[in-house]
Amino acid sequence: MRQYLEMFKELISIVIIAFILAMLLRTFVIEGRVVPSGSMLPTIKVGDRLMVNKFIYSFKEPTRGDIVVFHPPEVLNSKHDYVKRLIALPGDKVEIKNSKLYINDKEVDEPYIAEPMLEDFGPVIVPDNSLLVMGDNRNGSFDSRKWNAWLTQDRLVGKAFCIYWPLQHQTLLQRQISLVTRSWASMTAGLAQLAEQRS
Repeated sequence: MRQYLEMFKELISIVIIAFILAMLLRTFVIEGRVVPSGSMLPTIKVGDRLMVNKFIYSFKEPTRGDIVVFHPPEVLNSKHDYVKRLIALPGDKVEIKNSKLYINDKEVDEPYIAEPMLEDFGPVIVPDNSLLVMGDNRNGSFDSRKWNAWLTQDRLVGKAFCIYWPLQHQTLLQRQISLVTRSWASMTAGLAQLAEQRS
């Protein structure tokens, strides 16, 4: 009987330790989030569940293209966290014209957006310690373009790094923003022209 009692005590202690570790992990390292809106379509759908790395920005600077979870600016008076794509960093010049996004006067390749953008924006310069975010569903997203306020870096909760549920949507969220300087076609044409001149 005493042996079973000792085993039971050991089992209880293991469960308690596992619970404490799980709570610490959820609080400080990784947390699951449910997406309630379609502002990140088609990348993230309504009801998708994300894994969020809450520790990453303690040792790494945010990167353009990160999908971030954050507390919205206080002026929005919202109790719910938002999920958006990080578009621009402090000091970046941002402009949308003719349905194209430009960062520092360079066109951005955005294969992930839902549809061409209908409204122009900027140009604006992102202030120090601030970030500019947008939803991938540009024509249906309430984001930095409409807030009349800046998202400060201290309001970041973490980086969403994967969709884990539902199973058919499982994927890693790793796409980074790339600035388009010259298209591949124009580069190839330029090289061919150069080769012709030399021959």
